[in-house]
Amino acid sequence: MATDKDNGVVAHEGASSRAKNAAGIPPLQEEEERVPVMQQILDNPFLLLFLGVAIPTVIYIVWGVMEITSIPIAK
Repeated sequence: MATDKDNGVVAHEGASSRAKNAAGIPPLQEEEERVPVMQQILDNPFLLLFLGVAIPTVIYIVWGVMEITSIPIAK
């Protein structure tokens, strides 16, 4: 290991230590990490656009139906 005397930073020598993970498996043989569902939703702009239009529409329709049903019947 080499030490930078100015700021005390320790650097590893050799690229072989960086090319393998803790288990000693090279990066190309590692299993692919699964992308979380929330990240998949937030990464899709068309899905966000659809949800941004559909959710308020459904909420306002439900609100309107509740308002209409709360109007008293005239005699």
